[in-house]
Amino acid sequence: MAGPRSRDDAIELDPQNLRGLAHPLRMRILGLLRSHGPSTATKLAERLGQSSGATSYHLRQLAAYGFVTEAEDKAGPGRERWWRASTRYTNLPRASAREGVDSDAEGFMRALAADCYREMDGFLAELATLPSEWDEGWTMSDRLLRLTPEEANRLRFELAEVVARYREEDPESDDDGPEGSERVVLQVQILPRLEGGEET
Repeated sequence: MAGPRSRDDAIELDPQNLRGLAHPLRMRILGLLRSHGPSTATKLAERLGQSSGATSYHLRQLAAYGFVTEAEDKAGPGRERWWRASTRYTNLPRASAREGVDSDAEGFMRALAADCYREMDGFLAELATLPSEWDEGWTMSDRLLRLTPEEANRLRFELAEVVARYREEDPESDDDGPEGSERVVLQVQILPRLEGGEET
């Protein structure tokens, strides 16, 4: 296995490669390859409740746009191909997000929001069986803040600095973390809710 990958290991989305993520199933496939490591079309199909023909087609589309590559080091006997995510992260520039309303950019962001919901829903489904030592290690909370754009930007960077102090999960790393560590999903949203209209 490889060592930990850089936090700068990202693909920047643009109008051309965004088309490669235009299908929600492609987003899920890419997410699984990033979170669980290399896989085959057949294994992904089983996990996603799809046909292997569908996952194979979408893997080839993801490859055509540079999101996945063949994992030649995983190839075994037979013709089945293994695939891995070509980068660890996806970055959508904020200007592209603003310009992308009703476009592939909006579709990408909505699929990302659906993935966040799916993570929370999965957690709630397993909450009753969560070992008690994790009772103080999870939270679902929100806070309504009143910030300027500059304060919101500073908050975003400060949160990133805090997160950077902790081990990041990388399925292709041989670092399993200390005994008792488990995979933890961290979701962060900073969502301005403008009140609209002029104050009187």
